[in-house]
Amino acid sequence: MNFNLPHIPDRAAKPRQNGITMMMDKGLSLNEVESFIEANAEYTDLIKLGFGTSYLTKNLEEKIKLYQQAGLKVYLGGTLFEAFIIRGMFDDYRKVLDKYKLTMAEVSDGSLTMNHDVKCKYINTLAKDYTVLSEVGSKEEGIIIHPSKWTSMMKKELEAGSWKVIAEARESGNVGIYHRDGKTHTMLIDKIIAKIKPEDIMWEAPIKSQQVWFIKSFGANVNLGNIAPNDVIPLETLRIGLRGDTFFSFLPKEMNKTIENY
Repeated sequence: MNFNLPHIPDRAAKPRQNGITMMMDKGLSLNEVESFIEANAEYTDLIKLGFGTSYLTKNLEEKIKLYQQAGLKVYLGGTLFEAFIIRGMFDDYRKVLDKYKLTMAEVSDGSLTMNHDVKCKYINTLAKDYTVLSEVGSKEEGIIIHPSKWTSMMKKELEAGSWKVIAEARESGNVGIYHRDGKTHTMLIDKIIAKIKPEDIMWEAPIKSQQVWFIKSFGANVNLGNIAPNDVIPLETLRIGLRGDTFFSFLPKEMNKTIENY
């Protein structure tokens, strides 16, 4: 850090299992990647090449290498996995992972309908060679999944070999664990964490108010994903109480909000 301040919460050291920040790359150029790494690599753990953008992104191999050389783990968005699966091209998908020397894979079924046992088989197969993130929840607005089904699917996917289960929200932050207006579906989340350990979950939280809610609810080392490139450092300031929304979250109670004496 550039200077000393007391009462800053401890952040898990990298490589970390908790307090993970996943940045969503939706098509950054090589120059933008280099700039991102220079400014943000210390505060970032995972890079998701969002949805199917890796199919179109120029200089993909070089981009992935830049991230990996900076110690950041890269994976392809779950929608791309689904695009291969619906075309009957699972083996081709694995070849793509190997071609680009990716060590992580995302398994999702947010766009298509997949038997859950089949999804778990994909997770189990990929987990033998890759670190797997699996996503639970629909990308379609208005699709309601009962809390007991959320927890059941998450539990089964972790048992199948998922490293973390992702709670779906899309990059818009208004489906899955959020209401249409972007507010957190607190009842659903309470029921999820009653059955699944929070450290096993990656919460998609693209909007600041959502990030604030999770940090206040679970602390500085909550796993948060779908973070925009320009929001990584602002998120880190939320995590350590250096932004107004969480300013008093980590300070001793005796530090009064009102300063009366110089």
